[in-house]
Amino acid sequence: MLKIYGCYRSRATRPLWLVEELGLPFEHIPVVQARRVAEPKAAEAPINTQSDAFLALNPMGAIPSIDDDGVVIHESLAIDLYLAKKYGGELGPRDLVEDALMIQWSLFAATEIEMTALKISSSSLATPSPEVTATIEAAAKALARSFDVLEQHLTGKTWMVGERFTVADINVAEIVRYAQSHAPLFEARPALKAWLERAQARPGFKAMWAKRLAEPA
Repeated sequence: MLKIYGCYRSRATRPLWLVEELGLPFEHIPVVQARRVAEPKAAEAPINTQSDAFLALNPMGAIPSIDDDGVVIHESLAIDLYLAKKYGGELGPRDLVEDALMIQWSLFAATEIEMTALKISSSSLATPSPEVTATIEAAAKALARSFDVLEQHLTGKTWMVGERFTVADINVAEIVRYAQSHAPLFEARPALKAWLERAQARPGFKAMWAKRLAEPA
């Protein structure tokens, strides 16, 4: 059986959303970030990213990882692309071109959006201050070009690739979400805003998100 290592309050949301869409049976091993554990190496500590048992699986100590009947894969986007190809049906690529486009948009989001969008996500949880506001505004400005590219691509389209919901939508949406608290970025880009709302209205996302909210912060 497929095993997914990671917690819902991490990048594991990406494969955990995908398996909800697929209705794929899996075992969830709730590995948490070591920074959330007072003594991560203590014998009584919950399994975390510094636990020897997890490091034996992923020496980098990063979540998520999967073990699919002996096939071990790390990195959330790679995990999703693998699962979609193996189990995904219409969520995976129909041909080589779709495969390349799904990889392209996943990597675009990871390289051009993720780290900057995370500044908005983390700053939105901080105590409001002029410095926090400046950080958010600078990040939003830095994201403008990438978000304009997505807006142009999604104008007149429902989904990222092949005019159907696919793993590309999950991978990109779960990165774009980090900037979602900064409404002006989306109000200025109606196609991007509508696409993200469609993705997050899906039962698979809602099921994953409910489990995330039920998990301790």
